[in-house]
Amino acid sequence: MNEWLKKTMDRLKSLWGSWGIVQKLILAGVVVAVIAGVVVLVSVSGAPTQVRLINTPIKSDDELRLITSRLDEEGIPFDLGEGNVLYVKDEPTRARANAILLREDLIPRGTDPWAVFAINQFTVTNFERDINLRNAIIQEVTKHIESLADIDKANVVLELPEDKLFAADQKQVTASVILYPKPGSDITTNRKKLEGVQKIIRFAVTGLTDDNIVITDQNGLQLNDFAGLEDFDRIERTKREQQLVQKQEAYYRAAVLKALQQIYTSDRVRDLNIKIDMDMSKKSVSTEEHFPFVLKEDNPITPYDDSVIQPSVTLSTEKTSYEYQGTGFNPEGPAGVEGQTAPAYKDLQNMVGKAVQTHEIQNEALNKRASVEERSPTIDRVTVSVNIDGVWKWKYTDKGELDVGPDGSIVREYIAVDQADLDAAAALVRDAIGYDRMRGDSVTVRNIQFDRSVQFKSEDADFLRRQQTNKVILYSLIGVAFLLVAFIVFRLASRELERRRRISEEKRALEQQMLRENAIRQAEEQNIEVSMSVEERKRLDLQEHAINMAKEHPEDVAQLIRTWLREE
Repeated sequence: MNEWLKKTMDRLKSLWGSWGIVQKLILAGVVVAVIAGVVVLVSVSGAPTQVRLINTPIKSDDELRLITSRLDEEGIPFDLGEGNVLYVKDEPTRARANAILLREDLIPRGTDPWAVFAINQFTVTNFERDINLRNAIIQEVTKHIESLADIDKANVVLELPEDKLFAADQKQVTASVILYPKPGSDITTNRKKLEGVQKIIRFAVTGLTDDNIVITDQNGLQLNDFAGLEDFDRIERTKREQQLVQKQEAYYRAAVLKALQQIYTSDRVRDLNIKIDMDMSKKSVSTEEHFPFVLKEDNPITPYDDSVIQPSVTLSTEKTSYEYQGTGFNPEGPAGVEGQTAPAYKDLQNMVGKAVQTHEIQNEALNKRASVEERSPTIDRVTVSVNIDGVWKWKYTDKGELDVGPDGSIVREYIAVDQADLDAAAALVRDAIGYDRMRGDSVTVRNIQFDRSVQFKSEDADFLRRQQTNKVILYSLIGVAFLLVAFIVFRLASRELERRRRISEEKRALEQQMLRENAIRQAEEQNIEVSMSVEERKRLDLQEHAINMAKEHPEDVAQLIRTWLREE
């Protein structure tokens, strides 16, 4: 075996070495394709198989559209197979989807959504078959109920009686269910959810009616006693009606307030009370209208009405005419018996008379239109009351200054809203709410002064604070100005004193210098040696240089002196 394997490997190596680049690439591509095919086959074969949501195909497109839309709303993934068969990924998803479809009455009629059991043994008795059927139904119903998001656990008991020959002896199918709701669930008070659970149970068992289904919670309180929930439904309905009225009142209030506050500002229009009386009863109104025939429409181009209108159309006419002429006849009974005719009428006998009777019936047809509409709810009455405040203005003195009272508060004057403005505001409110006088609507717009004592107190405090601030600023500016003037005076005085001191020192130094120079000059004239310091010698040289410069360039020296004087 080892030798054969070794020979095979040697042959493959020699064969690989003899191949070209193209042949090696083809072989590598084939190997990669085979490996990819194996991986795809394994992944597809290992994927979970889908299960049918409903065993039979959905024939109606409308039912298919409703079911798929509901599944999309619940976020349940599904696939649509051939023949309008729906598939879901697993059994839990199927149970949850079936529960939702049953609750919403979306299961097509004649469809059995349960494959409860399948037995292929030949030795099973009818009793065992019945027991298996009962257990399968109980398990499937329990699974459907527990798949609901509001149910933590469910306990289902079914009673399937034996079939009897006579219907009078047949016992009814009954069901008892105990629900254990999840924390925070409202299934015990939500009638729609309870009806969905009841439908799940009723559809699961043939012959089961709503009257024979009892659903209780873990405390034994019956939940599907819908007759006992009438008071609760009435309270809920009343609550919804009140919410509808409040929503309508809020809509009108917002519309009216927005319109008035844009005109009179939000500070002047604060109070708006609106009350809507609505009739929540359902009414059906039938109306029949009769109107003439229009043979020719009015031409809008012409300045006159050229339409042709016929009030009616004659359908049939019936005429009857009767005419009589002759004497009257008054029978007096059998012969030998006096008649009972009154003497006044006896005088009219043997008189010739004439009678004409005409009867005419004419049937006319009119245009007729009958309409039937349902009204619910309707607004019976709308009442609105609005208060608009006037305007407060500050009073000023003849000098244009703000008038202030003895206590330091601002003197104000109240200007009420003109009656014409109130009437205009009332008309605006009437148009906003759809005012109907025949309905009894009422709109009241008044000018009532608001209590603005807090606002005035705040304004007075701000005004007093501003006055104090202005005084502080004024006094501060005066103090700063005084200090500035004092500083300038002190500065000028200091400079003047400094200038005088410098002039005095310069004058004294100049006098001393002149005395010293005279002394030196006299000593030189007398050939007396005088010892001078370096500074004195340097100052003397500078002096001689300045004198020479003044002699040679008098203009420059004059300009320099003027500059020094200007700086001083």
